[in-house]
Amino acid sequence: MKLMRVSMGIKQWGLTLMLAMASFTLLLPTPADAGQRKTAAAKKPTAAKSVRAGKASPQRKAGVRRAAPKVVVTPPRLSFGQLFGLHAAEDPLDLRSSVALVIDQDTDEVLFSKNPQAVLPIASITKLMTALVVSDAGLPRDQPLTVTQDDVDTEKGSRSRLMVGTQLTRGEMLHLALMASENRAAHALGRHYPGGTTAFVAAMNRKARELGMNDTRYVEPTGLSSANQSSARDLAVLVKAAHQVPMIRELSTSLEHEVAIGERQLHFRNTNTLVKNPLWEIGLQKTGYISEAGRCVVMQAQLAGRKLIMVLLDSTGRTSRVGDAERIRKWLAGEGHGTLAAQPSS
Repeated sequence: MKLMRVSMGIKQWGLTLMLAMASFTLLLPTPADAGQRKTAAAKKPTAAKSVRAGKASPQRKAGVRRAAPKVVVTPPRLSFGQLFGLHAAEDPLDLRSSVALVIDQDTDEVLFSKNPQAVLPIASITKLMTALVVSDAGLPRDQPLTVTQDDVDTEKGSRSRLMVGTQLTRGEMLHLALMASENRAAHALGRHYPGGTTAFVAAMNRKARELGMNDTRYVEPTGLSSANQSSARDLAVLVKAAHQVPMIRELSTSLEHEVAIGERQLHFRNTNTLVKNPLWEIGLQKTGYISEAGRCVVMQAQLAGRKLIMVLLDSTGRTSRVGDAERIRKWLAGEGHGTLAAQPSS
């Protein structure tokens, strides 16, 4: 009996050993499997070879991709006109400007009108009033003014070619402010006014009241602040007043100008491309742009045999204000002295 138990134990142990060996054999690769793996390993390129051969890396073949760098896209800021829904107003010329006004300079007859009562930021059109106040003050144009840190734009962070320490005459500052819309030049003009910038801004608002520009308010002399606001009707009054000053007419329509700064000569061009267009006879102009105001332009021009004042505000698109002005010019040339008045929005 005892011998039988031992014999059974040996058999059971032997069976267990055989099963274990069989399991181990199944885990080992067969000659065929080993050959396939060896061949695959031989064909498999390294990452460096894949790159050199212009082939996708093993990670890409396996569907593994590197995360693309995140690009943060800042949506464009809406202008006040867009926020107020002024662009919804239709007009016969399909202008890109939400505000437009064309009047006869001599008779004040309105030839074209679109949202003329809307009060919006006016950007660098502000500089027309800056020039008018400087002119009224009778300050010497040959007096040297120096750009300081106080003239650096902290409102929009805009750049300027007039570095801190630049010294130009008041006349040159006026030229660059009107023709090239130079913000530091405009601010320096206000800062060098008797009583400083505060007194200058007060004079700007006082002049606006004298002219009957009741929709207009200024807080600084450059137009960088969106708090500088006016209506097309008021700006037509401003253009008419500024056009009476020969200096403003001359400097605002100048094609280009060079100033000497140390040993350097800086070349500036007019921001309004229409001044060099032979189809236009422009007696005064000023452009403007900040995101809150859109693209703006005001002009005095002789078109279709009439002296006209044109105001275009809050135009969308880099060249749209010029395109709108051309649409108006062509309409005037083709339709004579007719009147087109778009329905004003409420």
